[in-house]
Amino acid sequence: MATTQKKASPKKSQGFQGVRGAFWIIIVCAIIAFTLFFTWFGREANFADATKTTPVNVWGTIFKGGIIVPVIHSLLLTVIAMAIERWLALKTAFGKGALPKFVAEIKKALNDNDFAKAQQLCDKQQGSVANVVGASLKAYKAMEEPENAKLKKAQKVSKITQAHEEATQLEMPTLTMNLPIIATIVTLGTLTGLLGTVVGMIRSFSALSAGGGADSAALSAGISEALINTAFGIGTSWCAVVAYNYYTNKVDKLTFALDEVGYSIAQTYEANHTDEA
Repeated sequence: MATTQKKASPKKSQGFQGVRGAFWIIIVCAIIAFTLFFTWFGREANFADATKTTPVNVWGTIFKGGIIVPVIHSLLLTVIAMAIERWLALKTAFGKGALPKFVAEIKKALNDNDFAKAQQLCDKQQGSVANVVGASLKAYKAMEEPENAKLKKAQKVSKITQAHEEATQLEMPTLTMNLPIIATIVTLGTLTGLLGTVVGMIRSFSALSAGGGADSAALSAGISEALINTAFGIGTSWCAVVAYNYYTNKVDKLTFALDEVGYSIAQTYEANHTDEA
């Protein structure tokens, strides 16, 4: 029985499978964001005076947003990096060919009882779907071996389905890896922008309470900081929402394809075999 389980195991996925140490991506993005904030956004050429109170372009205006800006910028860069990482990982998971075409060809091969053709399609397609289908096909063949002859048809179908589900569970971590980080930034971007807004408004009201025209610059700086952080935070959350929903939808499509093929394999076995007396 152990031999059968070994044969039903899926192949190891080839190609890019995602970055497991996502913490380091966040650290690198933070370093880049803070470096840009102090070296590019805060350079003297972006301001009309040496005290950096009057920005002359958008970079100087962003710098006036305060120290919360590079924090939000770190989140934005993390979303971009994770989106690229997920795109590469899911591209590998889907395989070399179009997924709908692959599923249709697999179902046709199963209807024709051409399991050699189905295995060739899996070897050609590669990726997570092909690995799971290949594991199901191996379980199908294992049920026809002499040591499993005493099992009833329902038991054999159950084992084929179990092999399919186990192979799917082994592939799922690769498909959903780092998506929780993007989902977290959806909320964290808005909250960090709100934090910057509150800090900026505190400075504005502090300048206003001091009174006098001399504090108008401080008042303007506080309001500017509040608005910049609000806009930056909302923009970051917007990007995170789009990325998360896009890749979640792709994972769902792949999962539906796996379920469809797995059901077809189990039904094919059930239709082509009868319980022996």
